[in-house]
Amino acid sequence: MNRILFSVIAFVFLAILNFSASAQQDTSQKIVPNRKNTPEQQEKPYVILISADGFRYDYIKKYKTPFLNQLARSGVKAEALIPSFPSITFPNHYTLVTGMYPSHHGLVGNNMYDPKTASRYSMGNAKAVKDPAWYGGVPIWTLAEQQGMVSACFYWPGSEAAIGGKFPTYYYPYNEKIPIANRIQTVVKWLSLPETERPHLISFYFPEVDHMGHLFGPDAQETEKAVQWVDSAVNALNQAVNKTGLPVNFIFVSDHGMTAINREVPLKLPIKVDTSEITVASNGTILNIHVKDKKKLKTIYSTIRSNAQHYQVYLTDKVPSKYHYSKKDDHYNRIGDIILIADAPYYFSNNKPYIGAHGYDPYQTPDMQATFIAWGPAFKQGLTIPAFENVHVYPILTKLLGLPYDHTIDGKNKIVKEIMK
Repeated sequence: MNRILFSVIAFVFLAILNFSASAQQDTSQKIVPNRKNTPEQQEKPYVILISADGFRYDYIKKYKTPFLNQLARSGVKAEALIPSFPSITFPNHYTLVTGMYPSHHGLVGNNMYDPKTASRYSMGNAKAVKDPAWYGGVPIWTLAEQQGMVSACFYWPGSEAAIGGKFPTYYYPYNEKIPIANRIQTVVKWLSLPETERPHLISFYFPEVDHMGHLFGPDAQETEKAVQWVDSAVNALNQAVNKTGLPVNFIFVSDHGMTAINREVPLKLPIKVDTSEITVASNGTILNIHVKDKKKLKTIYSTIRSNAQHYQVYLTDKVPSKYHYSKKDDHYNRIGDIILIADAPYYFSNNKPYIGAHGYDPYQTPDMQATFIAWGPAFKQGLTIPAFENVHVYPILTKLLGLPYDHTIDGKNKIVKEIMK
């Protein structure tokens, strides 16, 4: 255990040097006062939802992860978890905890524009990230808190906003400064609280594999080391939690995969960006173009389409239904009037992009597919199931936690019946 934690701390130290955005990051835990589990919720099981960003579906085999493979054999593993389109971080993390496609929950990109409010959202915009107006649906921690169940988030997109008027009882603003040993210790402390204060739902997030996949590509030694580091960290977390003696169920997922891209021919928008006429929200593999004067829409569309190379161009009402990303799907009017979707391995960028990327159609580009492993007392053992869409994870969580819901989601209960005892 000590050796594992030492290697974990060393890796995080390197990650911090490379990726910490600011020396002023807030590392303090936030606690909403006067929250208690109701007597009914105190009897429920415990769930730890772990995400390893960018952990491609084949990484446990490709990079021979001993602990995750062992945990998969003791529980359930899917051949792949299919991300929602576009296969990027914030939309898919939020899909995992709401059971809704991005166009239905409102996070249609890591970067997006809302023409109704003339405002932008991006991962690095702290004010927007904390604004609940951007988030639709009912994330699993909000559902839990609404029903008198205490929850905790050690990072997750959306957890820093009071969605539905609720924060998780315990949460941390996103930062990459807290060593993994401290994070694991915090989880154990949460699970050691009195029953009335103890969270039954805990989220836990790893960024390292995604970082290395972008910088060095999915086949690089650096990415392999990141995968093996996450493997060791999950083992350390699993061992530490098991010592509490509580009936804890684990779900290990990722938001998307990773592929090597064509860096030598970055895609460019074939028209000049006149901000008085259009607003562009770029996510690398997809561009959302909002046209201010709708009378000019078809002219702008025709110009872009006639010059398109290595990408597809759609009017919003003509986007293929398989993407769940058309005008009729757009519940929050944040998808552009014109959509440009890059053909893998091409990528929209004004500069030479990183080696690895994601965001493509996960059916056309299997490298986008993610990971699903579950283990614990509620799950069957030694079971491998076919690939399934990530909208179905939410019903698994609600079943595990015994949380009924009556709002509409896209996920179904079919996977629940396959994987649970």
